[in-house]
Amino acid sequence: MAEIKTERLDGYRRLIDIARDLASTLDLDILLSRIVHAAAEVSGAEAASILLYDDAARRLYFQVATNIDEPTRRGLVVPLDKSIAGWIVTIRKSVRVTNVHEDPRFYSDIEQSTGFTTESMLGVPLITKNKIVGVLEALNKYGGKFTDADESLLLVLGAQAAVAIENARLFQQSDLISEFVHELRTPLASLSTATYLLLRPEMSQDQRDQIVNSIHNETLRLNALASSFLDLARLESGRVQFRKSSFSLADLLYECKDVMSSKADEEHIQVRVESPEGLPILEADRDKIKQVLLNLLSNAIKYNRPNGSVMLRAEAVDNEICITVQDTGMGIPEQALPHLFEKFYRVREHENKASGTGLGLSICKQIVHGHGGRIEVKSKPGIGTMFTIHLSRGNKTQPNKL
Repeated sequence: MAEIKTERLDGYRRLIDIARDLASTLDLDILLSRIVHAAAEVSGAEAASILLYDDAARRLYFQVATNIDEPTRRGLVVPLDKSIAGWIVTIRKSVRVTNVHEDPRFYSDIEQSTGFTTESMLGVPLITKNKIVGVLEALNKYGGKFTDADESLLLVLGAQAAVAIENARLFQQSDLISEFVHELRTPLASLSTATYLLLRPEMSQDQRDQIVNSIHNETLRLNALASSFLDLARLESGRVQFRKSSFSLADLLYECKDVMSSKADEEHIQVRVESPEGLPILEADRDKIKQVLLNLLSNAIKYNRPNGSVMLRAEAVDNEICITVQDTGMGIPEQALPHLFEKFYRVREHENKASGTGLGLSICKQIVHGHGGRIEVKSKPGIGTMFTIHLSRGNKTQPNKL
């Protein structure tokens, strides 16, 4: 009995250290990773995971786990009415299950998606200010069953984790909102000036037409800025669920080329696709990868030289699929390259060439990183720019369809 009390006391002492660790970061991804590793440690479990709850969509989905590889950490949706985690969210109580396969609430599809076999489970709700944030699970207790002490420790950790997650989200949102409001000032100032000028009686009809055209363009820019801001806010807060599927990357490349063909023709830009035979099937969120490629293609066309070209290329290299978008455009100054993926950053030398929100590349980076990949850029002024996306490859292959 004395030994059990000592172990429990050591557990609570460890929780104090963990609480200090959780309070030291406001980066949501780092925070969630620390929570699941701490959960596995304090409960003596093989693995642990966090499922976040989206109250607006009434959806529960995996966000991070110690036993799930990076590319599949998001997008695994768990039904509320057919899962143990859903029961925890609905009832707001912790649960211990010795054999999940004998529990009718167990959602077995997750095992097929992750390749991880669950035997026992301890799950606690993540609640702060009476708001359900999600579920913290410990999986497969080492050396027996989950105990009252394990549940007590995980409940304390869950309470700390819920507060830390909400704080990180609020910080990200407030930080992003402050940047967004700052960005709104320029188009709003333009609109204010334009409307003031329209009221001036000495303005000619031609001048009025030009001002109306400026108002229209600024309104379109504001709409694009708002849409991009919402996309980025959802990505940064972890509320975007990636819907993985297996698809032909070659088909997607040609599809993206077709979508951008009209814009390319207007700018007299030639877009080519290069894709080898036997390119592996890609396992990713097709719509999100398409969003990234269309954004990169749009930039490559927008900042190209007259009668220039864009090459969209894919190849399998070792355990990766590399997708390259290369243009013959203006190029990017070396000092600007480290800042390209920052929110609202625009290359000063390009501002007279075309307008933009300054969020497109930030969104691309978030999507690629959410797939466990990375995006790189190389550029030389006057020669062109090349963006390369690195993603984990699948095991299947499919011939090209030309």
